[in-house]
Amino acid sequence: MTTNNKNQIVENLRKEIDNFKAEVKAEKIGHVVEVFDGIAKVSGLSDIKASEMVTFANGVEGVALNLEEDSVGVIVLGDFSKIREGDEVKATGKILEVPVSDLQIGRVLNALGQPIDGKGAVKTDKTNPVERVASGVMSRQSVDQPVQTGIKAIDALIPIGRGQRELIIGDRQTGKTAIAIDAILNQKGQNMICVYVSIGQKDSKLRKIETRLAEGGAMEYTIIVSAGSSEPAAMSYIAPYTGVAIAEHFMDAGKDVLIIYDDLSKHAVAYREISLLLRRPPGREAYPGDVFYLHSRLLERACRKNKDYGGGSITALPIIETQAGDISAYIPTNVISITDGQIFLETDLFYKGVRPAVNVGFSVSRVGGSAQIKGMKKVAGTLKLDLAQFRELEAFSQFGSDLDDATKRQLERGKRAVEMLKQPQYSPVVVEHQIITLYALVKGMIDEVPVEKIKEFEAGLIAYAENNAKTFLKDIRETKMWTDAGEAELKQAIGDYKAGFLS
Repeated sequence: MTTNNKNQIVENLRKEIDNFKAEVKAEKIGHVVEVFDGIAKVSGLSDIKASEMVTFANGVEGVALNLEEDSVGVIVLGDFSKIREGDEVKATGKILEVPVSDLQIGRVLNALGQPIDGKGAVKTDKTNPVERVASGVMSRQSVDQPVQTGIKAIDALIPIGRGQRELIIGDRQTGKTAIAIDAILNQKGQNMICVYVSIGQKDSKLRKIETRLAEGGAMEYTIIVSAGSSEPAAMSYIAPYTGVAIAEHFMDAGKDVLIIYDDLSKHAVAYREISLLLRRPPGREAYPGDVFYLHSRLLERACRKNKDYGGGSITALPIIETQAGDISAYIPTNVISITDGQIFLETDLFYKGVRPAVNVGFSVSRVGGSAQIKGMKKVAGTLKLDLAQFRELEAFSQFGSDLDDATKRQLERGKRAVEMLKQPQYSPVVVEHQIITLYALVKGMIDEVPVEKIKEFEAGLIAYAENNAKTFLKDIRETKMWTDAGEAELKQAIGDYKAGFLS
């Protein structure tokens, strides 16, 4: 070996020694004391934070929920059957977070934000924490932009605005999910991203919903987050927070998001199960004491940001299932007090054929007319009161036979209003068509049309108005309100169509 080569080797060694940095990596490690029903008791993790993620020896992740003096209660996010007593548990130092990306649109994800639709992974480096403090008052602005659901009974009587939280409540099989799916279908072309969170639902129901959304072209702007009924309670507990973390990614980018939680009754039950397994003291109906906070910290994250903070919004439609119409139970009253109004669906109305089965008396929107366009506000102003009075008169008229003419007229108008507000599933109506039919109803222009012919009349009137009330429709589409010339044209069109229909 030449002297030059030796010198070169020595030089290289010297450089490597100079560049060498010893890295000491400290890991917090504990051990499983006990494992049962998706819960692991772990000792040795004294420095762990609440909601911090941990990794078990077999690669399954968990979240620290209970911090006790001598142990930590961890909920296992996955299969707990392979975890054994004495297994190592590593703290990751990270609070629970989920991946977020624009590429998640059109995908079905699990409660940890990972794709489960067989279409491959979603590549993203960005994550959002599952738990985040809701936006403060100074970053918000008032709700005055409508979310058109395409459902006449809701858009006219219980309007929903961008940034609002409107509860859908009713017994099982009264059409709660149907309203939510119709609202998603109607967002086509409305510049709205939708997130549907399925909590504890059967896989067959989720597949039907996904197929229906795909057929309606809604999966192009929709993300589904699912925690199935066969998965551990921990997944049902985390799923809504994952959904809102994904929604916040789009809101922070200045976009409008509609998020549906289907349903929060199952979410509360999952949390009750976890809490009782963690030996937390039970309260009313065996729910833990912080079950109100469970939902309030979730729903408060829905808001409309002002221009300085990007101007995005999250509109939340939580669903609650009642037992035998009892809206005074613990969870329904909690969620009613958090939200900005509720759409109450009634079993009796559903079986009478009034669908959507919205009870106008119990339903309310605390945002009111400010979430409606001017044209709809003007035409629907008195409709809710008229319908409420009709319900009372209807009950009263069953006992008395001789009614005065004014009462008879009101009853006849009410019957036509109920008929007009009926709507088949998966057939949302655009707002300008809603205004045409409601205008004809409120102005008494369909009082002579027989009740059983109302649906036929309505369909024909919309088609006729498209060709013969073009000024009116142009006014509504462009300025959200009609002009005198447009109104005169619409009156003429309704009169001409009615004359032909009745003859």
